[in-house]
Amino acid sequence: MPTCLEPPVLESLLEYADIVVAVVGAFVLGWIADLLTGRRGLFGASLVALTGAACGWFLAVRVFGVSTMDEFGWVLWSGAGTVLGLVTYYLFRNTR
Repeated sequence: MPTCLEPPVLESLLEYADIVVAVVGAFVLGWIADLLTGRRGLFGASLVALTGAACGWFLAVRVFGVSTMDEFGWVLWSGAGTVLGLVTYYLFRNTR
């Protein structure tokens, strides 16, 4: 009896593992930043984190061409974009 995770299906699922790692990593970094700053709003922190991750991906893959979507290096650029976005968000946000 065949299972649903035979090698061709498993290969196609692992094809998107780096995207899942980048999205979950960006959300976790946003969550940690929100915890460290006193829980002002997880939605804003996660929105900034995911936007920074998209910007990091864009810089790595489209602008500088240092990585492709087949490699895992763009995930590091995505994480760096997340950290840079969160630092600027908490540095320049309006605190009344």
